[in-house]
Amino acid sequence: MAYVTGTALLAAFVVGCSADTGTGGSAADSKSGTETVAAAAPGKYRTLPEPCRAVESSTLKDLLPGAAELSEDQQRKVYEGTAAVTYDTDRRVGCHWKSEGSSSSHSLSIDFERVVSYDPEVSDDDRAREVYTKKETAAGLSSPSATPDATESAESTEDTESGDGKGEKKQTPPADSDESSGDASESTSHALTGPTPEGKSTDDENTADGAGTPDESLQPRILDDLGDSAFLDDLLTRAGSTAQHRTVKVVFRTSNVIVTVEYTEQPAVSTAVPDSKELQEKAQALARKLVDEFSE
Repeated sequence: MAYVTGTALLAAFVVGCSADTGTGGSAADSKSGTETVAAAAPGKYRTLPEPCRAVESSTLKDLLPGAAELSEDQQRKVYEGTAAVTYDTDRRVGCHWKSEGSSSSHSLSIDFERVVSYDPEVSDDDRAREVYTKKETAAGLSSPSATPDATESAESTEDTESGDGKGEKKQTPPADSDESSGDASESTSHALTGPTPEGKSTDDENTADGAGTPDESLQPRILDDLGDSAFLDDLLTRAGSTAQHRTVKVVFRTSNVIVTVEYTEQPAVSTAVPDSKELQEKAQALARKLVDEFSE
């Protein structure tokens, strides 16, 4: 009888120890374990197109009319374009074309930037949205996507990139972009809305009538039907009293890629003012073709 009782006690002891050990183990695991966070989705695009082949020859002929006055060999060189120098062609590429004509000169540049997030909790698309918003804000424009938080985050990231080197390396803008070059002697104003240089009148070509009433459709603006987000800027630059040129810039984002198109005209006659409407239409037409290429 005593033997049976001892066995029962031993079994109860073993069961009790097992129960205690199980509970203690679970508590320890719950304290020492870490919560697993799913990595943010990667961007849709892993590569970039060859920039100097991204624009069809027929489009280049339309955008660079001065090339038609050149010999066949010279035309071929113009249409080949010049690739921008970048440190990582998987992340950023660009190309530049220029033609000189008897009445005016034209230049075109395109820039493709593939944005990659190094934060596992931030997707490539979200990071690209921040970078795009910073560009949009710098142009003096705003949209529903340009929230204060997004802008603040973009500015913070830009500071990190150019400062301690812990984030992404700061991208080198392509040659001839307004971010990589500048002349203190130049006076630049956004079409219609910017300041008028001293001694100069507002652009009559950019008005709806001769009274100087601005044509709202030509002002720098958000573009609602181009990629995921897009805007257009129009700048008239005057260098001294003899030279002036107009640059229309179209910037759009499609997933984690940001594309910039810059189209510039400089008349040979100093008193002539490039037509905003024509330049804007051509720049937007090219941007739409580039969007379609990414969509294919």
